[in-house]
Amino acid sequence: MNAVGTARLVVQNSGTEPLELSVEPWADAHQLAPGETVVVVTHSPTAGGVWPGSRREGEPFQVNHQPDAVVVWANGNCFHLTDQDGTAIEAADWECPARRQTR
Repeated sequence: MNAVGTARLVVQNSGTEPLELSVEPWADAHQLAPGETVVVVTHSPTAGGVWPGSRREGEPFQVNHQPDAVVVWANGNCFHLTDQDGTAIEAADWECPARRQTR
């Protein structure tokens, strides 16, 4: 798979308690410690900024926040988490470009 578009969303827990980060539609959950920052990366298989599942063109993410959790809808065909330097933390989809690089 060749990813045509890549989008990144920085998520930081600036609170004093752990924060659950859920990435949908994969139902993947990751705990962010206080002060921890991760980047949600998703890839679009199409040109022109069209993201499967997005409500409008050019919108790769939707974010919902609750007091102890944040839900990110990644509208690409896969996603992976990185640190701020781009080092992969995990990939939920074995076909995601980052997973092939980190195996």
